[in-house]
Amino acid sequence: MKRQKKQIASAAMAVCLAASLTGCGMGGDEKEGTPGAPHIGIIFTQAGLGGNSFNDLALEGVKQAAEDFGITFDQVEPKSVADEEIIQDEMASSEEYDLIICVGDEQVDALENVASVYTDQKFALLDATSDLENVASYSCKAQEGSFMVGALAALASEGKIDEKLSGSDTVGFIGGVDNPLINQFAAGYKAGAEYVDADINVLIDYAGGFNDPTTAKTIANTFTERGAEVIFHAAGASGMGVFQAAQEKGFVAIGVNLNQNGIAPDYIMASMLKKLDTCAYKAIASVVDDTYTGENQLLGLSDGGVDYTVEGSNIQVPDEIIEELDEIKEGIVSGEIEVPSELD
Repeated sequence: MKRQKKQIASAAMAVCLAASLTGCGMGGDEKEGTPGAPHIGIIFTQAGLGGNSFNDLALEGVKQAAEDFGITFDQVEPKSVADEEIIQDEMASSEEYDLIICVGDEQVDALENVASVYTDQKFALLDATSDLENVASYSCKAQEGSFMVGALAALASEGKIDEKLSGSDTVGFIGGVDNPLINQFAAGYKAGAEYVDADINVLIDYAGGFNDPTTAKTIANTFTERGAEVIFHAAGASGMGVFQAAQEKGFVAIGVNLNQNGIAPDYIMASMLKKLDTCAYKAIASVVDDTYTGENQLLGLSDGGVDYTVEGSNIQVPDEIIEELDEIKEGIVSGEIEVPSELD
């Protein structure tokens, strides 16, 4: 059902009210949108913007949609998880937004409450799922991107890439917490490494949280003592400890979600990309094209939901290895290679 639009000033007042109630940061686009184009709201996780996070990546997708479609948007950074439901409610009750995008699993409970009240409001949920008819969920097949960097880790461990790598038969994975989502990364990474070398030893451990670089660094150091020369993290800010250990101990690291190669380009060989920008863009495009449905969508290598990159690293990956990885990617996209989403 088409909602009556209020004046933009009224929407701004509603969102600013949410900001004043919650102490959140709020900002929007600086360009005038195309007349009649959708107005979008995006609510980030409490981690906020900055720090090379998936919130930043989601915002990039919204900005690209603004360039391509002329949409306007407001963005809000909650200060706590408790704030998120208040902001969702304020945005939905304003009736100003053609789509409200909520980022992250931590917003699911709040969104279940709010979306069930405002049933005519379209929502998009990134990196999590909901069964409500007015919530379109967009998640990424983390295991497929992780399979790619697992294969790269195994190829690198054969000593073909960098002088820091002597030819170890061991690689490592450090997750933030031991849960099904993070284990998608672990399962894909392990399977990718074993696809290249069936006898490779894949060490797996967890920092216990996403903001504990000290513990992640300790685990990484332990892994190097056990022979790991390539370590992939899916541990949020805890992963900074992995990068610190790589620089101190001389092993090679692999980043996650965004291109983290530039953080330590001499020691980070690649990054697995979980492309929430693609998810945000596709959600907005569905509103622009009037094809929106409240369905769960899972994006993988075939539709740009995940990938990997070596761009920005000073560790040169030879063309022949890139070609091997391209063949592996083709196998995954075609279905010839099945990628597990759970650890065996």
